[in-house]
Amino acid sequence: MATHLQLWLAVTMWQHLRRMGGPGLILLGLADNSLVPLTGSMDVLCIWLAARHREPWPYYALMATLGAVIGGYITYAIARKGGKETMDRKLSKKKAARVAKAFERWGFFAVAVPALLPPPFPFVPFLLAAGALQYSPKKFLGALVLGRGLRYSIEAYLGFHYGRHILRFFNQYYKPALAILIGLAVLGTVLSLIQYLRYKKK
Repeated sequence: MATHLQLWLAVTMWQHLRRMGGPGLILLGLADNSLVPLTGSMDVLCIWLAARHREPWPYYALMATLGAVIGGYITYAIARKGGKETMDRKLSKKKAARVAKAFERWGFFAVAVPALLPPPFPFVPFLLAAGALQYSPKKFLGALVLGRGLRYSIEAYLGFHYGRHILRFFNQYYKPALAILIGLAVLGTVLSLIQYLRYKKK
């Protein structure tokens, strides 16, 4: 019953975001770069909208990047205000240490490269670490714009030029694709909840 409800909600949300076009990418970006990311959802919507050719593909790349940057900065700001406690609360000790080490070694590229990598590579830990470690806001925004801008530009370009094949795929595997996205989102929620409960016990 819950699965059917989740599928219905996902289909309804997808239809609304799809109709909204570019602004829908901004709203989705706010959620996708939160503490419970919607893995792969931004990529799918960006490619699908660009494949429809209603607007030039750079428009969708820009709107997706804008949504991702706003959402990412909110998470960064929350972690910056909370300090290292926020990172320790949301991440395991092993993951927090690994991400902190990446920042010490790579700095700017510790944000830019993960922002460029496609799902299922986890990006939220790097947003949290950048804020918790008081990384420069200007450098953070520069790295985030660079990584996400390149990623969504590539996806929108491919969506525009290979639109027929992409739309045919979406039409054929519409529900299975949504089910996979829902599963990934639910898994992310469960893992975040487990980490939170572990922290509360400690």
